[in-house]
Amino acid sequence: MDRAAQMFPELTPAQIERIASIGERREVRVGEILFDVGDQNTRFFVVLSGAVEILRSTGDSEAPVTVHHPGQFTGEINMLSARRSLVRARVSADGTVVAVDRDALRTLVQRDPELSELLMRAFILRRLALMGELARDTVLIGSRHSGATQTIREFLSRNGQPFVYQDVETDPSVQALLDRFQIGVDEVPVLICQGGHVLKNPSIETLSSVIGLTGDLKTEDVHDVIIVGAGPAGLAAAVYGASEGMEVLVLESTAPGGQAGTSSRIENYLGFPTGISGQALSGRALTQAEKFGAEVSIGRTVVRLDCDSRPYRLHLSDGQVLRTRAIVIATGAKYRKLDLASLPRFEGAGVYYSATYLESQGCSGEEAAIVGGANSAGQAAVFLSGFATRVHVLVRGPGIAESMSRYLIQRIENTPNVVLRTRTQIEELEGESGLEKVRWRHVDSGETETHNIRNLFVMTGADPNTSWLHGCLVLDEKRFVKTGADLLPEDLASAHWPLPRRPYLMETSIPAVFCVGDARSTSVKRVASAVGEGSICIQLVHRALAEL
Repeated sequence: MDRAAQMFPELTPAQIERIASIGERREVRVGEILFDVGDQNTRFFVVLSGAVEILRSTGDSEAPVTVHHPGQFTGEINMLSARRSLVRARVSADGTVVAVDRDALRTLVQRDPELSELLMRAFILRRLALMGELARDTVLIGSRHSGATQTIREFLSRNGQPFVYQDVETDPSVQALLDRFQIGVDEVPVLICQGGHVLKNPSIETLSSVIGLTGDLKTEDVHDVIIVGAGPAGLAAAVYGASEGMEVLVLESTAPGGQAGTSSRIENYLGFPTGISGQALSGRALTQAEKFGAEVSIGRTVVRLDCDSRPYRLHLSDGQVLRTRAIVIATGAKYRKLDLASLPRFEGAGVYYSATYLESQGCSGEEAAIVGGANSAGQAAVFLSGFATRVHVLVRGPGIAESMSRYLIQRIENTPNVVLRTRTQIEELEGESGLEKVRWRHVDSGETETHNIRNLFVMTGADPNTSWLHGCLVLDEKRFVKTGADLLPEDLASAHWPLPRRPYLMETSIPAVFCVGDARSTSVKRVASAVGEGSICIQLVHRALAEL
């Protein structure tokens, strides 16, 4: 079957009948709008007779995407999430359709394997096609020397939102666009959305809300389980929790995938012999979680856990408070920052903490440097070697054999433009509007070198994202969350553990509050391990909830 037939398949009479049994049959007339650009929670339509055209808005005009004829259906991956529609669906010939709401559609794809495969494949392919077609409808104007610009570019890219980037320093057409919308150069980054809506240097929370990634939260409800963080561990917990009938809400402050989502290629994850990018893996996991009914809300930052109340209360940065019977903490960790006074000036303007295709574009024809000796640094070195003239890998220790997988070490050894520099550390960063030079020193000899490097990737040891848990849970000396057997009798005594049993594996010092993945003390910092912890954890959540 070719790609077009997979994107726009024609349902069989038996398949249509199964869909019709859970939907509403209705007559439609030419010109009727079934859903419009920006609508949320849109319905799914199967065309029985007549035709429905799909259009994208281009300012004051429209451009055709496709036309659905009898036996075909509307929708893309936003059908399973709270994302806003990117297109308009309008009846182009009188006829009859079957309308199905989002909850019923989710039930269908969970219980009907044949339709699930057909619909999910079409939805995913349509989203990918729309990414290219609709990119020009959203324009980000920014500067490569602006950390805020880099943050927004990364947010849009990792969340699969189509956009075109225009740089104020290099694109001569930008000034005309700034003049048209009366925007000053000093106001960038600026996002110009469909319909001419302008966002000047928006926060991630504002941007997420405007483009429909946030979703409306039901603060009056008591959730079965809230998962904080949508990295591999959190998404695995969401998939298993939702597939087993739990009401699952996932809160993510930036983008699905966590630290793993920034990996250019993961080659030692089971089932992907040729490797898979972190973003592709997290995108599939997100779709899987939403397919089973998990609600995923992006741009939501938890700032405090009220651990004295039952149900537990999670306080968000926007002031909302959510209640839940159980919590899974999957907030992961972030790379440690270099101890350099000049570092903040270059973050996002030459200093980066991920090496995806987005960051690699600035390395073409230039030298780049990576600080770190773990797998993430090795993956980045191999990936960036395809763009940069030379990649310097700097580690403070005598080698990388103890911290990096052997297959990556071999890749580095066999890549001529990757240079491993052991016992070396960064001393100074230099530049005006952005990073221009990096000076490092050999620890043993004291010799220093200065290189013209405009792209430095920091992938050193990680610190856990657990500041919001301070004073509530027992943490270890490095502020990772202690769980299960790692909780000593004195830990439980100080936390006033109320139950006769000890905490379950991955359960914290408070009953029914679990921690998985990189934020957990003594966890194995690997994607496969995080996925395993997230899936195992749900079985323990069931047990803990049964005791309440």
